[in-house]
Amino acid sequence: MKKFLALTALFFGIIANAQLDKIYRHNGETIEGKVLKVEEYNIVFKYDGEDTENSLSKYAVEKIVYTTGRTENMTKKIVVKGKDDWEKVMIIEDKAYLGGLKKGDEIRGKTGFISYHTGNTADKKAEKKLKIEAAEKGMPFIFMLESKDINQTGYKGKAFGNVQSIKKGITYNY
Repeated sequence: MKKFLALTALFFGIIANAQLDKIYRHNGETIEGKVLKVEEYNIVFKYDGEDTENSLSKYAVEKIVYTTGRTENMTKKIVVKGKDDWEKVMIIEDKAYLGGLKKGDEIRGKTGFISYHTGNTADKKAEKKLKIEAAEKGMPFIFMLESKDINQTGYKGKAFGNVQSIKKGITYNY
């Protein structure tokens, strides 16, 4: 009788476990629970046996395998190995899209004040410097904290000639 009860409990445990969706993260972790909805940038889910809704950025997730067996691919892992991979680095401007990513260092990119850039070229040069610094650290994401342009008269905004662009951000990884 004890063997029968143990086998029954094991059987129902396997069936209960098979009823869970599986979220495969880029960091190698697998989350088992119930996916409630897949939004534009986030996945909303509940852990097994809990009522609290959790949110995870799609950037942190490779794929979801649903209880039906259907697989939904989310994002490809961004691999940044060094300075030469700076173009792969993504800038994220909404904090809500960082769920499940690991916070790194604060970084800064700026153009020299004595330069003859238009507002647009100074902005692109500062962004490139920011991405290069993140790539050197092996970080594929930057959360933008601040972005401003200052011309020689102290005006904050885009202008022509002697524009300094300053960008600050925090790096993130899987």
